[in-house]
Amino acid sequence: MSEQTQEPGSSAPRRVVVAGAGMAGVQTAVALREQGFTGTVLLIGAEPHQPYDRPPLSKAVLLGKAEGSAFDVDFEALGIELRLGCEVLGLRPEDHELDTENGPVPYDVLVVATGAEPVRLPGAEGVPGVHLLRTLDDAERLRPVLARRHDIVVVGAGWIGAEFATAAREAGCAVTVVEAAERPLAGALPAEVAAPMARWYADAGAVLRTHARVAGVEPGAVLLDDGSRLPAGAVVVGIGARPATAWLAGSGVALGVHGEIVADEHLRTSAPDVYAVGDCASFPSGRYGERLLVHHWDNALQGPRTVAVNIVGRATGETPAVYDPVPYFWSEQFGRFVQYAGHHAAADTTLWRGEPSGPAWTVCWLRGDRLVALLAVGRPRDLAQGRRLIEAGTPMNPVLLQDPARPLKAATA
Repeated sequence: MSEQTQEPGSSAPRRVVVAGAGMAGVQTAVALREQGFTGTVLLIGAEPHQPYDRPPLSKAVLLGKAEGSAFDVDFEALGIELRLGCEVLGLRPEDHELDTENGPVPYDVLVVATGAEPVRLPGAEGVPGVHLLRTLDDAERLRPVLARRHDIVVVGAGWIGAEFATAAREAGCAVTVVEAAERPLAGALPAEVAAPMARWYADAGAVLRTHARVAGVEPGAVLLDDGSRLPAGAVVVGIGARPATAWLAGSGVALGVHGEIVADEHLRTSAPDVYAVGDCASFPSGRYGERLLVHHWDNALQGPRTVAVNIVGRATGETPAVYDPVPYFWSEQFGRFVQYAGHHAAADTTLWRGEPSGPAWTVCWLRGDRLVALLAVGRPRDLAQGRRLIEAGTPMNPVLLQDPARPLKAATA
């Protein structure tokens, strides 16, 4: 980035502050210690809870199978200072100070890991019975709702909507999912790939209504723009998330079109001594030739390792590490384990392994003869082998690739 002012060989930082105590923030703090950083590490989190993992919220925690999902990290033993229940309010890079509700916090290096926040449904604020599912508190509020087996309307048929609908059906609730687009996962997958997934709703006893826009929400009901009125003992909104970066307004940190922090290939921001990682930041991918904004768990796990290496290596003049992963995520929905690796936007060929009407199948995306992405339903071996093939850029044989009985690693050119 042309405005980058951080240079390798600068003095060793003695105090690293991490803003955000989710997966990305916790992993950054832990990775710093793993890389041998001996200075102060301060982890600041807005929630009062011990830092926790989010995926179990839509599964075990929601269904009462677990009380929480705190990270198995001994922060005291690692010498990581926690400051919880403390919201960040602003940043003054010229002073090397982070403003919080408990006062200013100085830093030598700052890592922004504030994640993403759910998009709220317009007009639903303050209406009783309307829920989001992003935090531990959200899951705990929803758990008794499921236990009472309310009629539930889910707004949004994306990943989180499908996962919540799965849990609600498992709890015995009547579930209707409304989606404004013509299909589920409209923003994530092509129509021909999402089509077989739409059938999963009915198979699970849930109602999926597409082309359905919410006109309003009132206590006990959701009103659609076609005049329909859906009874709703509870409404769960899952219409996406946006980077939690509003607090950076006026700081000079460059933000992108989605409000995300624009990081460089080393996960540095436009401000000196400030890095960004996880859901709140995009990064340029040399592998895919475009900037990626990845709102998934694995990105929040992998990125911190690059940040820690680069912070520790600055003082010794080491060449900064480049962050260019093969994106990966998974979803458990309607009795199926769905995994995705890569980025299919620039693919020019789509190939299927197995029948989408069956219990297990894979979609492969190629650019030329190189695998660039795949979606595996109930075929974890395809995912594991395909991910390695994407990373290696191995040429593939399209004919062999379409044989579901043949291992992916044996379908090379």
